This record gives sequence, C-alpha cells and structure tokens, in this order.
Amino acid sequence: MSVSTLSFRAPFDFAAQTKALAAAFNMTSSDYVREAVREKNERMLKERIVFLSKSLSAQSLAENTAMDGATGDGLGQA
Repeated sequence: MSVSTLSFRAPFDFAAQTKALAAAFNMTSSDYVREAVREKNERMLKERIVFLSKSLSAQSLAENTAMDGATGDGLGQA
C-alpha cells in the first residue's frame, strides 16, 4: 500500500478538540482524522449514487412515457 500525506490548517480549538477526542477513544489523531474523512467520503459517494440513480430513473420514466405515446402511431402495423 502506498501512502500519501495530507495536511490542512485548522483553528487551534478545532485541533485541540480533535486531539482530545482521539485520545478519549484511544486513537492517534491521525487515525481519528483518517476515520472521519473515510466516513465523510463514503457518505458523499452514497449521496452521489442516490442522486444519479434518481436522475436516471426520471430520465428512464420520461423515455418510457414517450415510447408509450408512440404505440398508436401506426408504425409496425400491417
């Protein structure tokens, strides 16, 4: 597994709270932040999938409705 470093600036209070919570859960601050970001990434991906699924469903419904309207146009009938 290759590893990359991420860094970000945070207000002192935020950093102190994060370190304290990590310690309370017996985690390093890196592990705590990594887990929080992983959870956020998963949540965002799920939301994106739901959005795309709803968009595709709406598009499919519109296309099906359009095709249903074309069944009486006489095409394909002998």
